[in-house]
Amino acid sequence: MKKLIVNYQDIQKGDKVPILFRKEVLEIPSTTYGVFSIYKYPAKFIPQVIAFVLREYGESGAKVFDPFAGHGTVGLVSKIYGYDYELWDLNPILEIIHKTAVLGKPKVKLENLLKIIDDIKTSNKEFIPEWKNLFYWFQEDFIPLLSKAWGFVHSLDEEYKYYFLIPLLKVTKYFSFCDEKVHKLHRSRYSVQKIKHLLKENWKNIFYKMLKKETAVLFNKLNEYENLCPQTVNYKIRAGVDTLTMDLEEPVDILITSPPYLQAQEYIRSTKLELFWLGYEENFIRNLQKLEIPYREVPEINIGSPTYYKLYQEIKENHLRRIYAQYFNAILSIFSKLGKKVKGYMCIFVGPAKIRNIPIPIDDIIVEHLKNFDWEHKVTFVDKIVSRVMFESKINPASKMKDKRIETEHLIILKNKN
Repeated sequence: MKKLIVNYQDIQKGDKVPILFRKEVLEIPSTTYGVFSIYKYPAKFIPQVIAFVLREYGESGAKVFDPFAGHGTVGLVSKIYGYDYELWDLNPILEIIHKTAVLGKPKVKLENLLKIIDDIKTSNKEFIPEWKNLFYWFQEDFIPLLSKAWGFVHSLDEEYKYYFLIPLLKVTKYFSFCDEKVHKLHRSRYSVQKIKHLLKENWKNIFYKMLKKETAVLFNKLNEYENLCPQTVNYKIRAGVDTLTMDLEEPVDILITSPPYLQAQEYIRSTKLELFWLGYEENFIRNLQKLEIPYREVPEINIGSPTYYKLYQEIKENHLRRIYAQYFNAILSIFSKLGKKVKGYMCIFVGPAKIRNIPIPIDDIIVEHLKNFDWEHKVTFVDKIVSRVMFESKINPASKMKDKRIETEHLIILKNKN
């Protein structure tokens, strides 16, 4: 594909350049097209950002790497452009999403898939997650139906299972006391009323209709993705792994990633309900939670950023200082270590943040630090956030001050000098 035109003659080294990635990559019709939105995952990359990077900085035969892969969008876009890729994430749901997304053009007719759903009604297979809080999150009346549906889907061959896992996750979440509109495991007034309303209806019929509808949605999204002509490439998925302690086995050409948000890092908790129904045990999930940045011991490193130390002094509360220090010691140590095996570019997508209304320029701190490791800052593209799934509030519940949500996200482009 023809590269996009960025007029680098007008860009000085280290500039911040306004951009709207959605308008720069027109061959991907929308941010939710195809498999880029098969499941609601916190803080997803929009595919146009990755497409922009690959068209501007990718070379034939390059390998792409994302150490905080989340929904796996970096890999799914890499397939379109014909690049091999490697994805890591602490959350094992990455593997489920990725296996579903790369199913390819469905080899079975939609009507045949919908008929398989009817077989759940006569199935005698059952599955109950080993979760001590199961009855806090689910109405007891619903458990036999959910158990039957999950027992049936877990018993399916790989050829069919991945057509149903994500649709069943969506319906299961709807039938829980979790507020599916919020990007975390959260029981709200709305979700309690939702269950009360379901109990007054023919909820078994609603369940099967929803499951068929979500299966059809996935079927259509798989076909949409095929319209983008994804190519056969080599890839490696490492899900349920600790990026802080891992190293690359072999060099890569481009690192593209969006690290966790500064004060929104509970991605395991966000998908805990899903992980239990997928069959993961409570101890395993609990141990994953302990590896998330806010809850673990992070070794201190020598951070090469004057901005980092200046802002550290401005933060007065000890617990907020700890969050701030944990975050930057973690992500900067990861980029310093992994950067040694990145031959070409590191492209890091971050949103500016605030701690007690103190602006934290995450992009500037990353750039200042990595300049000490033979990385040249080429440019930072500043993308305006057009839509937001996260709920907003006029007053920040933590600070009790007027809340102002992030309006832009920044794509840092760093080039290896060696």
